Amino acid sequence: MEKVYDKIVDGEIVNSIVANANFIATQEGTWRFRVNAPIVLPTVEQEARIWRNNELKATDYIVPIVDHPSHEATLAYRVLLRDWTLTEDFPATKPTI
Repeated sequence: MEKVYDKIVDGEIVNSIVANANFIATQEGTWRFRVNAPIVLPTVEQEARIWRNNELKATDYIVPIVDHPSHEATLAYRVLLRDWTLTEDFPATKPTI
């Protein structure tokens, strides 16, 4: 199971990573398991951007296929996705194809 570990140099945290104990055992220096790692939930805007980025990735393959039946609609959808964060609808109303 992955957990948060802090690298300690001269009593101060100089780096933090999410890893498992086996990986930490291979690292140089002093690493300490963070007992009370804070859980930071993404904001609504961050979740919306993650969704948008996933939508763009999911349609990447269509861009170079000019004879794809949804090529033009997909290109228009991708423009809406990229511009969405600048609209008043962000993040409440997701663009649709």
